[in-house]
Amino acid sequence: MAHASGAHFAFTDRWGGVSAAPYAELNLGGAVGDDPAAVRTNRALAAGALGIDPASVVWMNQVHGKDVAVVDGPWQEGSNSEIPAVDALVTTRRGLALAVLTADCTPVLLADPVAGIAGAAHAGRPGLLAGVVPAVVGEMVRLGAEPDRILAHIGPSVCGLCYEVPEAMRAEVAEAVPESWATTRRGTPALDIAAGVRAQLGRLGVAVAGGSGVCTLESADHFSYRREHTTGRLASYVWLDG
Repeated sequence: MAHASGAHFAFTDRWGGVSAAPYAELNLGGAVGDDPAAVRTNRALAAGALGIDPASVVWMNQVHGKDVAVVDGPWQEGSNSEIPAVDALVTTRRGLALAVLTADCTPVLLADPVAGIAGAAHAGRPGLLAGVVPAVVGEMVRLGAEPDRILAHIGPSVCGLCYEVPEAMRAEVAEAVPESWATTRRGTPALDIAAGVRAQLGRLGVAVAGGSGVCTLESADHFSYRREHTTGRLASYVWLDG
């Protein structure tokens, strides 16, 4: 989706790519066991569908932490180990797309079009607890973004009715982020990571402009690690017009 401000937010589903099962079809993750050539093709197909240059997309080596990298271009081509282990990206370069890979975790896309700053974060349960969302917003603000100007979108992720966890884990996360406390349809302990992300953003003065409304575990059109374990990765992209 594109805003009149020149900010763009995009989310993939699993269709329209070349990967074979169990990664069928549009797997965009390079570290899940899929054929690297298929992943490269899929990334080019996805970028083409969005009208962006695949060489102007920055990917992350995600590790469920809270480290943020400020980038002005893609990493050097080569092994995955050359990509820093971070779970958030920020850029002041217009036209550079930041990408988040997920298959149940919550992708968070942010943009302050006035300041020309975009940010993206990978927020699973550990990242929510570690504070990756406050970290990425803090870095954007340090560079000149204003919280009340930031447009925020949350992408497809497992919902609070589906993300069953042990009671002790729910208690631990909810102690830090109360809004993440949830219960499954069967009445068992659960977490709503997207609700936790919304709450963290709200406390920082950032309003969430949009959410996908898609639960990855319930949707056959999306990859879900919980549902399939060995599976592909969706991508969420944010960029500002050049």
